[in-house]
Amino acid sequence: ILFLIIPLSGMVYGEQRSTLLLTGAMFAPAISSILVRLITKEGFKNMLLRPNFKGNIKTYLLIFFGPSLLIIVSALLYFLLFPTHFDTGLTLLQGAEVTPSTILLVSLLQVILVGPVINIVPTMGEELGWRGYLLPKLRTLFSDRLALIISGVIWGLWHAPVIIMGHNYGTDYPGYPYVGILVMVVFCVALGIIEGYFTIKLNSVIPAAMIHSAMNAGAALPLIVAKVGINQTIGPTVAGLIGGLPLFLVAITLFLKLDSAKTLQSDQILDQEKLPSQEG
Repeated sequence: ILFLIIPLSGMVYGEQRSTLLLTGAMFAPAISSILVRLITKEGFKNMLLRPNFKGNIKTYLLIFFGPSLLIIVSALLYFLLFPTHFDTGLTLLQGAEVTPSTILLVSLLQVILVGPVINIVPTMGEELGWRGYLLPKLRTLFSDRLALIISGVIWGLWHAPVIIMGHNYGTDYPGYPYVGILVMVVFCVALGIIEGYFTIKLNSVIPAAMIHSAMNAGAALPLIVAKVGINQTIGPTVAGLIGGLPLFLVAITLFLKLDSAKTLQSDQILDQEKLPSQEG
């Protein structure tokens, strides 16, 4: 509903009012899941809030630095395939008191070093709903693989109103807005598989929130070195079809490692946090 208010009220994407409302909308999945828990008297024992660091430090290091690496590799791949799309003059960074290369380096370091935590409060607002509530419910009905696909599609379609406004892809690409919505769904399925994989393996929603935070912090970074006017449904960001190829490869790899049968029984969901984290 909050996402729909923005375009219906005449707000323009990117202005302060819409940005504040969008940030607030990120908490809607968490609020919804809490309300459902209260209405159904399900309780709050299975919110997957324990990080489960013990025995998983290496995995958390991968979760911390992996998204930044994906963003960098995605940009490199895109500009290798489309070298004319790279802005050698770094036009968007001109006019500052420091050199464009310095701005680029500092921005990159910020994404790598603080990206996984800088947005973790609003991303937790989403993940408590998507990976913390919806995914476990779907896992009691379907295999882990199918549950991740379904939850990813729902997550992607949830973004449709802001995609129509120009979020991620702008409004001047061929097939607007339907192509943008479709590409966003593909991206959300892939990212949701990665986030869901680590949620399942660590019995915690914290990894999903960290990955989501890092992606939000750095996804747009390649745009500052790209020429204006390119089709962003293709790239250079990780949310594009070509820019997202490394993300898709990782998602497919993790998807194939998941069980093709149902692994979470309905009587386990209330005590899900007591289940041991899974290796692999």
